[in-house]
Amino acid sequence: MPRHSQNPIDKHVGNRVRMRRKMLNMSQQKLGDGIGLTFQQVQKYEKGTNRVGASRLQQISEILQVPVSFLFDGGPSGVRTAEGFGEGASPTYVSDFLATAEGLALTRAFTRIADAKLRRSIVELVEQIAVREASGQA
Repeated sequence: MPRHSQNPIDKHVGNRVRMRRKMLNMSQQKLGDGIGLTFQQVQKYEKGTNRVGASRLQQISEILQVPVSFLFDGGPSGVRTAEGFGEGASPTYVSDFLATAEGLALTRAFTRIADAKLRRSIVELVEQIAVREASGQA
């Protein structure tokens, strides 16, 4: 039996579930316990491997303390787009980035910096690194 490719909407919803769960510092086990599933099933939902049914989406949104619409915000229209985080590649690059451990950690740390000049300097530094990386000079 041939494997079906992941639906981009299922993957997006899974990323949003993971992002919100991590924002709450909640484990996959705790979310799974709340909806009556194993952490392995939660992993499959978060990866977009398994589709989440409507009633399960409602349960998840209640546990994560967000409206169901939050799980779809910024999602794809159903048309496959290029992979990656580049601005031109996908309009969901921000939520894709925030769904990663690094993205969430960077965002949390950055928002704790009170000095606006320091934040701007950090942004400029990262932009310079990105330019070098893109041009192969890194």
